[in-house]
Amino acid sequence: MGITIKDIAQQAGVSYSTVSKALNDSPLVKPDTKLKIIEIARTLGYQPNFAAQHLVKKRTNTIGLIWPTIARTVPARLVSLIREELEKQGYTMILSVDSLLKAFDTFKRFQVDGLIIFEGVDPVPPLSLSIPIITYGIYHPNKSYLIIDANHRLAMDKAVDHLVKLGHSRLQFIGDLDSNDPFQYEKQQGFIKALEKYRLPIGDHAIINTHGLDWFNGYQAIKHCLSHKQLGRAIISGSYELSGGIVRGLKEHQYAIPEDISIIGYDNIPQMAHLEKPITSVGVSMDKLAITIVKHLINLLNDKNDVHFPVKMIPELNTRHSCARLVF
Repeated sequence: MGITIKDIAQQAGVSYSTVSKALNDSPLVKPDTKLKIIEIARTLGYQPNFAAQHLVKKRTNTIGLIWPTIARTVPARLVSLIREELEKQGYTMILSVDSLLKAFDTFKRFQVDGLIIFEGVDPVPPLSLSIPIITYGIYHPNKSYLIIDANHRLAMDKAVDHLVKLGHSRLQFIGDLDSNDPFQYEKQQGFIKALEKYRLPIGDHAIINTHGLDWFNGYQAIKHCLSHKQLGRAIISGSYELSGGIVRGLKEHQYAIPEDISIIGYDNIPQMAHLEKPITSVGVSMDKLAITIVKHLINLLNDKNDVHFPVKMIPELNTRHSCARLVF
């Protein structure tokens, strides 16, 4: 049998009610008494009965997060940061990598207080849950839930702008065009719109399809470009993993970065500084993204958000020595 409030009360020499109030951080309990009770609970290994708490508070302090895959570095890091932010707010996170409908059923049984959904290839279906829901995805006016949008198109615009100011006019986007991934589509469209904005040519080789988002896909893309004489003087990569493969492919073929090729990678994460060649990166930082997602979910839980109001974040360009002024 587990440790109960009764055990804590006996050891602390207080009433059950005092223990309950202390564990719920009530201001009615003196600070010294509260600290004593919390320490005794920790020492005894007390685990609160969340089911009982739910009956009283109508809350479980549990949040569900749905993401179909965390195989890549960036999604896995973002999930970890969200969990840390939720923990700071007193919430436990349950992660599901099941299909959306299966995950919904699971979280209904767990009676989670709210849901975070990372939109992927499968669109989010009409939701029948009577709890706050927030998504990390692409804003569309027809969506009825709050969306945190990392503004991939603006990120591509910033990357193109940086390269244009360095004198580049033959730019390439290297990314995965095979999947229905909405994030990759937004990056591709953002790149095209930026080229149009600066009146740059959108030739047959301006966009290179990697057929995947792994390191090897980036590596193979460089080999393909070189064998078909399609390599430009400035590259924007679609992901962190692709960037690593692109850098290796260029180095193997004796191309110097940035002297021969300038490169910017999408995914504004610290790991970009630890590739074979530290490269300039663009995007919303994972820390800011996690803080924003959790902040708005907590606001929803406390009825402080308009569910129809999208949050479009501002991506940042983190410059490193991987881009140089074009010299003829």
